[in-house]
Amino acid sequence: MAGLPWICRACRSVASTRGRTHNPTVSRRTVSTNTRFLHISEEVQQAIAEHRPVVALESTIYTHGFPYPDNLSLASRLESLVRVNGGVPATIGILDGIARVGMSAEGLIQLVSSAGKPGLLKVSRRDLGFVCGLTGADGKPLNGGTTVSATMILAHRAGIRVFATGGLGGVHRGAEQTMDVSADLTELGRTPVAVISSGCKSFLDIPKTLEYLETQGVAVATFADGRTGAVEFPAFYSRESGVTSPMVVRDEVEAARVIYAHAELGLQSGLHFANPIPARHSIPHRQMEAAIHEALGNAALAGATGAASTPYILAKIKELTGGKSVVANKALVEANVVRGTKVAVALGKLEMERADRHDRPESQVVGPGASNFTSTGVSLGVSAADTEAPVTASTTTRTLEPPPPSDAAASAADLPAAVFVAGSLNVDLACDFAPRTGSVAHGPELQTSNPATIAQSLGGVGHNVARAAHLMGANVRLCSAVGDDLSGKAALDALAASEMSAAGVKILPAESGSRTSQYVAINDRNKDLVLAMADVSILEQTAEASALAQSFDNFWLPQLQHSKPSHLVLDANWPAQHLARWLQAGKHAGAQIAFEPVSNVKGAALFQLPKPYSLDVFPDPSVHLATPNTHELVALYQAARASGAFERMDWWEVIDALGIPSTGARVQMALATSSDLVDRGIPQQSIQLLPFIPSICTKLGAQGVLLTQLLPANDPRLSSGEYAPYILSRCTNETEETLGVGGVYMRLFPAVETVKAEDVVSVNGVGDTFAGTLIAGLAKRGTGARVEELVDLAQRAAVLTLKSTESVSPGLGTLRLLL
Repeated sequence: MAGLPWICRACRSVASTRGRTHNPTVSRRTVSTNTRFLHISEEVQQAIAEHRPVVALESTIYTHGFPYPDNLSLASRLESLVRVNGGVPATIGILDGIARVGMSAEGLIQLVSSAGKPGLLKVSRRDLGFVCGLTGADGKPLNGGTTVSATMILAHRAGIRVFATGGLGGVHRGAEQTMDVSADLTELGRTPVAVISSGCKSFLDIPKTLEYLETQGVAVATFADGRTGAVEFPAFYSRESGVTSPMVVRDEVEAARVIYAHAELGLQSGLHFANPIPARHSIPHRQMEAAIHEALGNAALAGATGAASTPYILAKIKELTGGKSVVANKALVEANVVRGTKVAVALGKLEMERADRHDRPESQVVGPGASNFTSTGVSLGVSAADTEAPVTASTTTRTLEPPPPSDAAASAADLPAAVFVAGSLNVDLACDFAPRTGSVAHGPELQTSNPATIAQSLGGVGHNVARAAHLMGANVRLCSAVGDDLSGKAALDALAASEMSAAGVKILPAESGSRTSQYVAINDRNKDLVLAMADVSILEQTAEASALAQSFDNFWLPQLQHSKPSHLVLDANWPAQHLARWLQAGKHAGAQIAFEPVSNVKGAALFQLPKPYSLDVFPDPSVHLATPNTHELVALYQAARASGAFERMDWWEVIDALGIPSTGARVQMALATSSDLVDRGIPQQSIQLLPFIPSICTKLGAQGVLLTQLLPANDPRLSSGEYAPYILSRCTNETEETLGVGGVYMRLFPAVETVKAEDVVSVNGVGDTFAGTLIAGLAKRGTGARVEELVDLAQRAAVLTLKSTESVSPGLGTLRLLL
């Protein structure tokens, strides 16, 4: 499945399966073998095998609920919501006569783009055999969106326990005459899948629907959603229906407990958890009832009955509510998907907790979802202010050890990755000054203790770049190091929780003096930085006999040689000695190498490699892409000049072949960029670096991005009218054939969005997000992918992070389909 990484599918095997033997509960989740008529995606199969939370999503809402491309946008949004909340989405539909559990981006686009066309079918249980077994009038296989009943069947075949959707079918009003009862209800009576929805459609007969579900033996409950006392079953667009819910659950954990007990008892009926629409989108029940009565009357007059009645009634309700019903529909389905994912995550933790208690001595149990590394309970992403008691470390030292491979996924290190990111992994602590009520103090007082809210998160340039690429769907492995300490344990736990592989993270022994990198920021009451402290010494070991040097030879190099990734990203936190090793190994593996300078000082290491290492130049450069900001670009230029790189004959031959006149090209540069940038020397310095780095994306903040590229000879862009405004120069001498130099492409990409100061949450990780998104796009699009086609998308991703409290915005998944 394009863009869905093996290594990310396997990442939970690093943390959640170590040290376990037989698990009688989880082993029931098995994946049916793919057949001629059923295909379960690799990602879903892997997630099921590793006991990770999977959430089924139906496709009728896309094929018969919304027009194209609105339905595609919704599909992307819902899958992203599942991923952001810790689950794996499994969109289910029928494509080319095959029932698919987990659809690729290409397949989903193919399915939903035909919405509204007569050949696209609405598939229930009764239709599955027909749609998969027959062809259309044109002799081609059939396509269809699956309803709740068909989705339940296929989800169950795949071993998926939780299904989130908008609303159920039910007993139609007047069913005593028409016998119109949705197949969704009978399916719930015989297929053990938990369905989270906002109840049945409000134009149905809710009391009769609940009665029918009781007859079918279906467990029905409503989420209290903060309410106490009697809670009413929701009426889809409205939070209340006038009908008391049969049962009530307070939260996702309680729902998970019900599902777990239901399965343990061997019950083969389904469960329905009704999630009320968010209050701000709820339409008053009386207002909806008036619109429904009118819509039902119009349907009767129009003769819309059976399967045709629902779309007719929904269209009429949309008209009568002035479109409010459509807005409400989107809001409730998003809320249901989030709720369903949290239920699936809670269920997975519950199963793992019970499995741990079954498999380990009671004294070793440390709680749901806890790692087997230590018993300290330290984790990332939890604010110290939110904990009920201070976190204390155990007095017993336990060594962090790499996990043994799981039966389901073997060792994650043995699974190839398309993108390697080698760089820093930090534990970041943000200490926000939190003065007591009534205090006028703006910032912390020196030389004493201050009240604060302390939050932990993962950071580091390497981690941020890898995280961004991972969220954009690339198959990523982060290569970094942590110490054998509490911070290292927390970092590994957090990686597992974010569904990223820890296979490339080396745990360096305590006796080597290695400490997990940490960054501590002390902020005032407005969260503006007062002071920061950083300890990143773990990657600064330069001795050949150091633990870091040994790790490269014995740990990272074998993984790189095995995977042969298409792309390798290096951040400048590595000292020059190890940076040289990575460059040499990456080139030998055939990877396209990108360089993230990190800072003015650290970026200079690229031109300070120890002998006999030195950077190769075009047409076979050591580095293919760099993503500096303007200050880092100047530092790179100065380091290159200081090192004598601009005195090399091979550098001069390439520069001379670029076709830039001896008088310079100031006017052309100013037209391609801006007079301000030319006055600052940014385009000129970029060009002089091109022989060593033939593609440079200089991040200009609010001014956008300047892309400078060395184009090879015979590149079609050199003769394209579309690209003509950006071709700064062309090779005009006889070296075109011998050196392969074609010319210089220079283009200033304006910022994709003007972000107001009040909307900026944090600048941390913005540049890393840009780089990670860019690399993800190049890796996923493969041979022929062009940087200029991805710059605006990478900028959009950076804007999401700019508005996020996290170093990489979890919302990046919403952009994945654009790749």
